[in-house]
Amino acid sequence: MNMMSKGSAYGFLSPLARERRGRTTERVEQALRDAIVTLAIAPGEFIDKATVCARLGVSRFPVSEALGRLADEGLVEILPQRGTRAARIRLPDVVEAMLIRRALEGLVTETAAERLPEPALDGLARNLAAQEATVANRDRSGFHALDLAFHEALVQGLGLARIAAVIESARASVDRVRRLLSSPRRNAVTLAEHRRILAAIAARDPAAARQAMEAHLDAVMAELEQLSVERPDIFTR
Repeated sequence: MNMMSKGSAYGFLSPLARERRGRTTERVEQALRDAIVTLAIAPGEFIDKATVCARLGVSRFPVSEALGRLADEGLVEILPQRGTRAARIRLPDVVEAMLIRRALEGLVTETAAERLPEPALDGLARNLAAQEATVANRDRSGFHALDLAFHEALVQGLGLARIAAVIESARASVDRVRRLLSSPRRNAVTLAEHRRILAAIAARDPAAARQAMEAHLDAVMAELEQLSVERPDIFTR
């Protein structure tokens, strides 16, 4: 994946639309979070606050406040006398998040094979058909959105709201990694892994469904480990 920054022009930021007062900081925070998670601002890249202000059409105060909040989340680092930069990806955090996902999503998939309603199964099948189209068109962003929706649909179809919240919290810390791993080859492999998961659920085979999900997440983790070796500049241990 291309890891080059889009430069000081920050063309990925658009002026904020006028709204009622009181939400400016939250909107700046979301815009910067999106830029960091989608890798528009690369891990380790310093953030030009003056340019952010100019692009979004806001003062320095909400930008500083937003960056402080993102620092609390671990997405940025505030370095005294040096500035603020997008944080490098902490490998231990990602490994822990993937272990949480493996445990919970394995259980969810096993349960889905036992009792996921037929309408939810049909929805997963439609999702896979859409995934096939994005793979054929090399649409990485579209595939990423459908990939997330596939996993979310399993939990939502079972009505497991609290488990969904825990999985979502764990997923947030690995979203940048998922985008780093995105490639036509990886997306095609993921599609095949998703097909095996759905086939096991449709066959009402809980053990096979859990095994397929765990194998899928293990494959992602293996590629992550390899990427951390190849690109030590964007990771920290």
